[in-house]
Amino acid sequence: MEQDSQFRFIKSVHLPEVTALEAAMDTFTYDKHAHEEYAFGVTLSGRQDFFSNGVYHRSPPGNIIQLNPDAVHDGNSGGDEPLNYVMLYVHPRQIEPLFANAAGAEEASDIRMSETLTHDPVLRGHLMELVRLIANNVGSRIDQEHALYQIASRVVQRVGRFEPDEVARRADVLLRRAKDFIHNHVDADLSLEEISDAANLSKYHFLRLFRRQYGITPHQYVINCRINAARTALEAGEPVNDVVYRYGFSDLSHFNRRFKRIYGMTPRQYQQSVTA
Repeated sequence: MEQDSQFRFIKSVHLPEVTALEAAMDTFTYDKHAHEEYAFGVTLSGRQDFFSNGVYHRSPPGNIIQLNPDAVHDGNSGGDEPLNYVMLYVHPRQIEPLFANAAGAEEASDIRMSETLTHDPVLRGHLMELVRLIANNVGSRIDQEHALYQIASRVVQRVGRFEPDEVARRADVLLRRAKDFIHNHVDADLSLEEISDAANLSKYHFLRLFRRQYGITPHQYVINCRINAARTALEAGEPVNDVVYRYGFSDLSHFNRRFKRIYGMTPRQYQQSVTA
């Protein structure tokens, strides 16, 4: 780990698919990556610089970062002051039923946050409260459930129902097939042709469409999915050496490098952090 950077991941003991991160960064830079979860961050001090959704963002203290699942982004400390921030990672399975309830709908998988960077003191307060409960392991299950529902309600209040246009919807359907295929074969040696076949698209048309839609190549997305799957295995307590080869990394050194550029620590350090 970088000497001037500290990362602390804490899994909620009450909400099985919610993880909090407390981070302090100076020179560390995240590689371009994406999470399966919704991610909500609050910049506490310094400035958080990152690229996402085709735009370069700068987040000063008090601002909120919102990332939809699979939103490609990077990140580093900007300005002269060290960066301190917190993040919440919430799996769609955990929060989308709350979105639906808040929206008065049967399901809400099509709700997406349109603002990557925003200033909302109400939402910031809800986020900081859930981070506090998880990081300090205080309060009951109902306290954390209520805090998460407050977050979901505020998000729905701000964005309403997201309805993509018909062209975007058709592209989403085809690319979703490809992404589902990748997730279902994350431990296999996949080829571009196999993935594009799953989307019923020609190989190079699929490559262009995928990169334009998500900002990374299918190969980069496969690596990202392997890292995320490995992270889940580590959280379940599986030995690091077993995880390395299952998800296609050539050796532990390769796995360490890839993992650290996304999570700021080695796989072993991450496992010790969330299972302590």
